[in-house]
Formats: sequence, C-alpha cells, structure tokens
Amino acid sequence: MEKSRCEWCGSDPLYVAYHDDEWGVPVHDDHRLFEKLVLEGAQAGLSWLTILRKRENYRRAFHGFDPKVIAAYIQADIQRLMENAGIVRNRLKIESAIHNARRTLDIIQEHGSFSSFLWRYVDNIPRQNAWTSMSEIPARTVQSDRVSKDLKKLGFKFVGPTICYALMQSVGMVNDHVVDCFRHAEVKGIA
Repeated sequence: MEKSRCEWCGSDPLYVAYHDDEWGVPVHDDHRLFEKLVLEGAQAGLSWLTILRKRENYRRAFHGFDPKVIAAYIQADIQRLMENAGIVRNRLKIESAIHNARRTLDIIQEHGSFSSFLWRYVDNIPRQNAWTSMSEIPARTVQSDRVSKDLKKLGFKFVGPTICYALMQSVGMVNDHVVDCFRHAEVKGIA
C-alpha cells in the first residue's frame, strides 16, 4: 500500500526522499542550519527540486557550508562560484551567502550558536500544525515575519518572510506535514 505524503513532493525520487527523511525534522546543528538558509535563499524564484538537484554541488563549492570558511571568501572565490555550472550562478545570491556567513558568525559569537538564535522564535519547541490540505499552509507567519525582520536588522540578505518560513519548515521549527501524511505523526514524535 502506498504511503500518504504531502502532495508537494510529487513522485521524483530525490524529492520523495527529501520529504520522507529530512523535511520537518528538527535541526540544531549550526552548519546544517546555515546550509538550509543559503539554499533557501538560492531557491528564491526557482523550484526547490532544482536546488535539491544541485545541493551536493553546493556542498562541494561552499566548503560544506562552514560559515568560518565562507566568511573568509574573497573576490577570487566569487569568481570561482560564478563559473561553477553546478550551482545557481547568481552573483547576488552568491555574495549574500558570503555576507550571511559573516553575519552568522556574529550571531554565534553573541548567542553561542545559530541554533539557539533561530529556535528561540518557537520557544525551542517545534510548532505542531494540523493542516488537512496544502492550501491551508501559509507562505509566511507572524514568527517568520519576526525572524526575517530581525535577520535583516542584523544585515542578512535573501531572508524575506517567505524564505524564513520555508527555512522554519525545512529545519523542523514547524511541522507542516499535512495530517494525513505518514510523516506528520513521525515528525511530531521526534519533537
């Protein structure tokens, strides 16, 4: 019997695996959170499946999303990335990843971790939503608006409310699997 899934993942094996294994699972590792932030920003205007297909290339090109390494990138690194066909070659998005790495290090210095900074927006407990259809799921929330506003105040780029909500969904700050999806209860159990 076929498992019931959120309809957004369709039937592409890579997308299904992402849905089944990653999306909505709470993440507290700073490197993984930074990776998700960069990739969500890279996705702006594109499909998430496009970014998923390029994710391994991104990991190689951006030194495993280590913000310390990326924060030290110079013009030659930007040029290297602009010539890499395995990633989205958008100068603004590439430069924002470097800029955001520097801001992430500032947050880590001030708050102890990027995780503690982000997770405070949900009081360190994943929000458990109970959507019955995809049409009910918002593109942004009061919390994502606050995350976006605060990150922008700190100088982050490509962190609008919709990008921030997608980040919150992907790293498990909110459980937005629809209730009839088999992952809804599983993810709820991880929290």
